[in-house]
Amino acid sequence: MSNLQRTGLSLDEAVEAVLNSVTPLPEERVPLREAVGRALAQPVVSPIDLPLWDNSGMDGYAVRRADVLGVNVINPVSLPVIATIVAGSAERPEVVAGTCARIMTGAPIPPGADAVVRVEDTDRGLQHVRITDDRDVRSPAGNVRARGEDMKAGDTVFAAGTSLGAVHIGVLASVGAAEVFVRRAPRVVVVATGDELVGVEQFDEVRAGRRIVASSSYALEPWLKSLGAEVHMLPLLPDKLDVVRDAISTALDAGCDLLITTGGVSVGAHDYTREALHKLDADVAFWRARIRPGGPIGVGSVRGIPWLGLPGNPVSTMVTAELFARPLLRKLAGHASDGRTTLRVRVAEPMKAGFGLTHLLRVLVTRDGEGQLSAHTAGAQGSNLLRTMAVANALLVVPDDRTAVDAGEYLDAIMIGALS
Repeated sequence: MSNLQRTGLSLDEAVEAVLNSVTPLPEERVPLREAVGRALAQPVVSPIDLPLWDNSGMDGYAVRRADVLGVNVINPVSLPVIATIVAGSAERPEVVAGTCARIMTGAPIPPGADAVVRVEDTDRGLQHVRITDDRDVRSPAGNVRARGEDMKAGDTVFAAGTSLGAVHIGVLASVGAAEVFVRRAPRVVVVATGDELVGVEQFDEVRAGRRIVASSSYALEPWLKSLGAEVHMLPLLPDKLDVVRDAISTALDAGCDLLITTGGVSVGAHDYTREALHKLDADVAFWRARIRPGGPIGVGSVRGIPWLGLPGNPVSTMVTAELFARPLLRKLAGHASDGRTTLRVRVAEPMKAGFGLTHLLRVLVTRDGEGQLSAHTAGAQGSNLLRTMAVANALLVVPDDRTAVDAGEYLDAIMIGALS
C-alpha cells in the first residue's frame, strides 16, 4: 500500500479515522417536498415574522380586558358581537369599548381587542354574548399569540447541517422556503464477495448444503437506504482476485461517493479484497480495529473514492455498519451529528466478554416503571447469528480491560433501535 498502514485501532480511534477520511458532498437545490431526510447545506433565514400577525389561540370572543375583568358566574357581563372573524379573514373591525368579536383559533386579533375569552366561559351567543369568567383576561397572554412569537424576520430558522424531518419541512414551508440547499445524497456501491454466497432465489443450493444465503447483503441494502443513500448492489462475486479487482474498478469508473466491500478483508486464503485493492493502488488508513465482533475492517480510498471494507459475517457486517458506516454516511450527507444515541444502562444479568478487545454485545434495553434503563442479552453472541441483531435494540459497550460484566453494573449502550 502507498500509505503507512495502521493496525489494531481502538474503537474511538477507528471512528475518528473513518470520519477524517471523508468530507461533505456538494450541495444541490431541491424542492422542499423532496428535502426530508436530507441535511441543510446552507442556513435558512426567515423573511417574515412568524406568526405574521397577532392571532387567537382559542375559539372564543376577542374583547377589551377592561370590559371583562372581574366578571364571574354571579356577576357576568353581556357584550354585543360586532363580527365573526375566522382564520384567513380579511375583515378586522375595531373592537371598541363595550363590544366584542366572535373569533376562531388562528384568526387575526381585531384592532382594539387585547384578549380572547374562550368559548367555554360564555353562552356562545351570536348577537350578544354572556361572559361568566375573567380567567383569560387575567393571564399575561390572554390567549393572544403575538406576532413574531415563533421567530422574527432575519432569524435563522435552521442552521446548516440540520437534519430535515417532517416537522422541519412544515416549518420551512411556513416561512416560504419553496426550495432549499441540501447536501447531495451519497451514492454507494456495495461489493460482496464469497464463493459460498447465493441469493434467496437459489435457496435449493442452501438446502443441499452447498451454499449460504448472502444475508449480509440483504440486510445492508435497506439499512443503507434508510440512511438516505442511493445504493447500487453489484452481483455477488466469487473469491477470484481478477474478478473482484475488475468489479471494483468498473464500479469506481461508473461513479460513486462511497465504495463498501463485504468480506475479503481478513487474512484467510480466499480473502482477495485486500489484494484487489492493492492492485488498484488503494490508500489504506487501517485494516483492523480492536473490537468484537467486527475486528477485520478496512478504511481508506481508491482512486480518490472513500472505501469501507466490512467483514463478511452477518453480525459483524451490521455491527461495523452501525459503528462506522453510519457516521461516515452522515458526514458525507452533511448532517451535523451521527444521529446515534448512547445511553447509560444497568446490566440486568451477567455477560461474558474478552480481555484486550472492546466487545459490542447485542442487548435489549428496556425502561421499567421507575424510568430505570436495563440491558438484557438478546441471545447468543456468535458473529453468524443475525437474528439476535434483529432482536437487539442496542450494542452494549464492554471496555477492552474486562472479561465479564456483572449484573447491576452500568455501561454505555449504543442504541440501534427503538427503546422498549
